[in-house]
Amino acid sequence: MSSETEQDRLSDRLDGIDVISRREAVRRVSALLGGVALVGGSSLIAACEKDRTPPPAGKSIGEFTPDDIAFLDEVADTILPETKTPGAKAARVGAFMALMVTDTYGERDRATFREGMRKVDQASMQANKTAFVSATPQQRLSLLESLDREQKSFTDAREAARKSAATQGAPPKDSTAAKGDAYLPDQRKENVTGTESGGAAAITADAPTHYFRMMKELALLGYFTSEIGYTKAMRYVESPGRFDPCVPYVAGEQSWASHA
Repeated sequence: MSSETEQDRLSDRLDGIDVISRREAVRRVSALLGGVALVGGSSLIAACEKDRTPPPAGKSIGEFTPDDIAFLDEVADTILPETKTPGAKAARVGAFMALMVTDTYGERDRATFREGMRKVDQASMQANKTAFVSATPQQRLSLLESLDREQKSFTDAREAARKSAATQGAPPKDSTAAKGDAYLPDQRKENVTGTESGGAAAITADAPTHYFRMMKELALLGYFTSEIGYTKAMRYVESPGRFDPCVPYVAGEQSWASHA
């Protein structure tokens, strides 16, 4: 069953325009990220509805401390910085990310996300000799661009392994890694069974989502379902209102937000 079908069925069971718009937001973020289903699936929609008001600033959310949330704010703001419109930090996306991980992620994905936060900070120390939150905006951007390329290669390899498994039927448990190895990018063919290289493990169909993929998903979803995202980054008109079936479009204009 596809994640989108699960989202449709959940939304059909829940009443209200607000729920449907959040289903659409999940779809759009998934499309922006190449069509791969978001971690958390349909649970993201229910969680978005659970509490629209961000927790008070300076408060913990689940396992996430105020410092953790501030860290996520900086990650999200590097992905979606302030330009002519407010950035992710202004929309308090860090708190949203912490809430979604707490409410919608399974145990394995929560652990991957938390470990990913440590890895981002570790990578910043190695590259810039300083923690991520203390790095310059350009240093942060360069680091996250590198991680984004890494997660794209990882995600492509995992999706290829999944398609192979679906086409060939479920492989024997002891051959899973071998089948996944065929789809590894050259720079990821490390630490595979039968080699002595000391790099990353093989990417297989059941590999967990890359941690930066999770961060990017939640940053985009949090921003574009926030009031700032809806009313500042996109054009928004409360409905019902006048029906305009054909509105002239000028290249470069902001897209219209659906009903909040």
